[in-house]
Amino acid sequence: MSLTFAQPSSDTIPLQIVPKDGVAAFLNGQNAPAAAWLRAQGFTGGLGQAVAVPDSDGAIALAVIGFGDAASRGRGRFHLASAAGKLPEGTYRIFGDLPEAGVEALGWLLESYRFDRYKDQGAMKARLVAPDGVNAKRVETIAAGEALARDLINTPSSDMGPEALEQAARDLAASHGASITVIGGDDLLTRNFPMIHAVGRASDEAPRLIDMRWGDTGPTLTLVGKGVCFDTGGLNIKPGSSMGLMKKDMGGAANVLGLAHMIMALGLKLQLRVLIPAVENAIDGSAFRPQDILTARNGLTVEINNTDAEGRLVLADALALGAEEKPDLMISMATLTGAARVAVGPDLAPFYSDDGFAADLADGAGTAADPIWRMPFHEPYEKMIEPGIADLDNAPKGGFAGSITAALFLRRFAGDTRYAHFDIYGWQPSPAPARPKGGVGQGIRALLESLPKTLGL
Repeated sequence: MSLTFAQPSSDTIPLQIVPKDGVAAFLNGQNAPAAAWLRAQGFTGGLGQAVAVPDSDGAIALAVIGFGDAASRGRGRFHLASAAGKLPEGTYRIFGDLPEAGVEALGWLLESYRFDRYKDQGAMKARLVAPDGVNAKRVETIAAGEALARDLINTPSSDMGPEALEQAARDLAASHGASITVIGGDDLLTRNFPMIHAVGRASDEAPRLIDMRWGDTGPTLTLVGKGVCFDTGGLNIKPGSSMGLMKKDMGGAANVLGLAHMIMALGLKLQLRVLIPAVENAIDGSAFRPQDILTARNGLTVEINNTDAEGRLVLADALALGAEEKPDLMISMATLTGAARVAVGPDLAPFYSDDGFAADLADGAGTAADPIWRMPFHEPYEKMIEPGIADLDNAPKGGFAGSITAALFLRRFAGDTRYAHFDIYGWQPSPAPARPKGGVGQGIRALLESLPKTLGL
């Protein structure tokens, strides 16, 4: 599977994008047989309509895609993607104006994504020549980063445990000339990563901390991704209905690796560090227990009131390490809380940040068609994560503000570093344009767009 644009050739098919209010003028400009064919096919310019118009020999002379109206476009994104899969096999080139051409071209490429590791899914038949004015390399790079994130999330834990996640990071580092080191097993204890070790020690695959670096000039950016490759819930075991999607609990790691690919492939002038605590939250006699008190890398003590709130524990040690270098910006991404899904559903990526970065992210999200939603670091809730017997509680009682309290917990480990946190879902529960059911990138395109302004690149 290659998410790339086609090259134009002698048999490239012209493609017209026609909104609802432009149908009459468009039909009047066609020859009589083409106009009659489009009318017979019921073409109204509705969003997602796709019609191939034959010539006198039966070959495709022209294809037309409906672009709807502003109201219908406002209820979704990647509007060409919904029609691209309906077109016959061929290479298409858009003629005429196309609003948000870069986003629409990206959607076309993402519509052709297939997770085919275990079964042939069949390729999309319609290929697109890069529209005029679109930076083809940039769009292809973003599509490749998104595909990497999707592939990692979609792979079941039998083939995507901590060792395989490490190998994926090593492969990415090798492809971009990045350096990588890994601390694993009991070395985590001697190197002072006690919470990563505690969460992962019950698994047959040793826990580890993956540390990748790239770039030697410019501002410093550290990305931290939750790499819980499967989450049983530990001794507070999840019910089966909640465990079914836990292969995706490394979605934060998958997303930061996808973003890292975009940054490195596009050659952003910054110094990148990627930290991934890769573990499986399994169950055996060595599993950590409710009421245990763990001491984190930065010296804070944490009372364990639920072993199913493990993601914030492994992230805490990684954030504490990242903060020691005082990067210009540190970002964590994690499939962290069900509370975030209750608040905003699966399509929005909630995030926490300072005001300036939030404004940059909002601009980036709009440009990239990557919806996000700001949540507050609400200071009065700090007391909810302070249990009294230890510095912090990993699972405050009461059930209120679960995503906010988790973000406040993580912020305790970022020190005085400029910090933002994304509490993503990482999964598309039902098919949508450019987003098949399965693993999905969230927030990473918005981040890519916003970083140049935030970091002064």
